[in-house]
Amino acid sequence: MSRAVETSTCVDAEPFALQVTDDSMEPEFPRGCVVVIDPTGAVRDGAYVFAALDGGYILRRLRLENERVWLDALNDAYAARELDEGIAAVKGVVVQRAGARRREHKRYD
Repeated sequence: MSRAVETSTCVDAEPFALQVTDDSMEPEFPRGCVVVIDPTGAVRDGAYVFAALDGGYILRRLRLENERVWLDALNDAYAARELDEGIAAVKGVVVQRAGARRREHKRYD
């Protein structure tokens, strides 16, 4: 799961930052790293997305398969989850990862 760094002043279409709080997306997104989410980013198969699920939010890799929408963790200890609401549940796409060091920063286009 992830938690918002600052949400009270964000406008719906503005990018926002989240801190990764678990190991579900390791090694690409280690616990404690900060990701930037773009609510207007292109939602496509294989994209890293921030989505609403079961009353909360989740960071996962999107998989489109036979008209169904899945959220996959990179860590095999976490099961894939189907998004019953489909693409509408996706609230944004990861566009950047910030690490502790500049060389750990990465952009996702």
